[in-house]
Amino acid sequence: MCPLRTPLSTLEMKKFDAAVIDPPRSGARQQAEQIARAPIRKLAYVSCDPASFARDIKVLIEHGFTLTKITPVDQFRWSPHIELVGAFER
Repeated sequence: MCPLRTPLSTLEMKKFDAAVIDPPRSGARQQAEQIARAPIRKLAYVSCDPASFARDIKVLIEHGFTLTKITPVDQFRWSPHIELVGAFER
């Protein structure tokens, strides 16, 4: 199963109260929609693209998540790219 094509469903996540996702540059819109409807209470979202991060977290925030902390990580010495790590709770 490829998570990009078939994200974990709300039903599959019902036994978890926390999750960590680290999607590709294109983001995880479908997975964010499933997480938003699951009983997940805490989420760590690692992103290499601020635009897809912003698009995906809009879904999470609309479903009661709050961004409690965001940390930029400059791990690529000779590149302008940064990673973002967002902590969410509801």
